[in-house]
Amino acid sequence: MEIENEHLERWIRHRTVLHDLLDLIGNEHIDYKPWNDAFSLGALAIHIAVTSHMFIQSIKNGEFTPPSSSNQFETLDDIRKLVREYTEKTKSVFITLSDLDLEQQLEVSQFIGTGKMWLMTMIDHEIHHKGQLFTYARLKGIKNLPFYIILPHKQ
Repeated sequence: MEIENEHLERWIRHRTVLHDLLDLIGNEHIDYKPWNDAFSLGALAIHIAVTSHMFIQSIKNGEFTPPSSSNQFETLDDIRKLVREYTEKTKSVFITLSDLDLEQQLEVSQFIGTGKMWLMTMIDHEIHHKGQLFTYARLKGIKNLPFYIILPHKQ
């Protein structure tokens, strides 16, 4: 299970930055879209959290498990709360993953791979969209953004 702990730690170091980033953004930017068909800033943050939970739940269940709730929000506080809730839910499933969960084949959207491959895809998906949120924040003039990942402290 050492490798899973390494992946959990890596994911947490990225997810923590998502929380930090959302703390810097005000309600006036919740509906911001850099182009017409883009996710709004608020919807993108929710998409990151919900999709990561969907991936981890699917890996654990051994079959694709689509999201089941609507995740309505009106304010950035609503979004921050939802992201924190999904962080805890995702972490609680993540820590239960077994070698068998990571070795089994899983089909998602007509693609087949091992649980481990989907776990890496989950983390990459989150990093990709978190990068978009960084760009949204910069375009709205938000300064002093956090580094993209929490780095380990010197021991």
